[in-house]
Amino acid sequence: MDIHNHEDDSGIQPVTSNQQPETSKQQPVMHLPVLAVEAIAALAIKPGGRYLDGTLGMGGHTGLILEKSDPDGMVIGLDQDAESLELARSRLARYEQRIHLRAEHFSRMGRVLDELGITELDGILLDLGMSSWQLEHSGRGFTFRLDQPLDMRMDPRGSKTAADLVNVLSEAELVELLTKYGEVTGAKRLAKAIIKARSGGAIERSAQMADIVARAMPGYYRAKKIHPATQVFQALRIAVNDELGAISTAIPVALERLRSGGRLAVISFHSLEDRIVKRAFRSLAHPCVCPPRMPECGCGRKAQVNLVFNRAIKPGPEEITANPRSRSARLRAVEKL
Repeated sequence: MDIHNHEDDSGIQPVTSNQQPETSKQQPVMHLPVLAVEAIAALAIKPGGRYLDGTLGMGGHTGLILEKSDPDGMVIGLDQDAESLELARSRLARYEQRIHLRAEHFSRMGRVLDELGITELDGILLDLGMSSWQLEHSGRGFTFRLDQPLDMRMDPRGSKTAADLVNVLSEAELVELLTKYGEVTGAKRLAKAIIKARSGGAIERSAQMADIVARAMPGYYRAKKIHPATQVFQALRIAVNDELGAISTAIPVALERLRSGGRLAVISFHSLEDRIVKRAFRSLAHPCVCPPRMPECGCGRKAQVNLVFNRAIKPGPEEITANPRSRSARLRAVEKL
């Protein structure tokens, strides 16, 4: 995808329903793929290679892969958001002979590859950020800066919405969700405020939710110059879409589908995502579980990958200036042995 997973709303107050209407899905969308140069380099793109972009977004990274793999490289592009995928299809129309686009979640890439009769890939990219279109123009309540239905489903075909969660979960369940997925300080205070608010009527709009958070959260959030709803909306979105579980599921599937020497690159946008990717990659590169005191490995586990870089790659000052939302991005990559 093309921007990132969090909002930067320092000092911005939540809107109410009469302040800002829902944004039209037809408005133009700014298109800034994050860590584009670094991601393409990490994948070691070559002419004629076969690649999969598991998080197509608006097609920014895919377009670069297609350019770099000229004249006959191929890309399979996946996105669970069918509307976003169609916008990307229009942007990438000139490459239509070399792309296969599917409305599917990246954790189910194996099913798509089987349907296409593709057994091995040269590279796989997962950019876990939200596209700017989803954030600003999907009308699903991902941002607390707009008053929209409190939906937050990446795939509108999904079942539970964010509104379902905040209106049904118990206090203890809300505390667990906010703590686990948003690392929200004051989660218990907010959970109580949510239950009190919904006793007067269902919480159905993003502006409602933002107002509840702003009133309930302690003042030290504002001292950090971060809107108090930032982590709360993150937590709800992660829970609705099972984002962390999807990453853990996808990494072994991706590795299985890579040829020897193929590369998997993942761009994450918050510590919960990056922690999963970091641990998975290190475990694959250093699988030995023998006690440190043992002079030789006795477990017999063999490394499956090499780390392309020892530490995560971060955006440089120029990219952050051009696209402030990129500043939390982290790129990690492995090469299959």
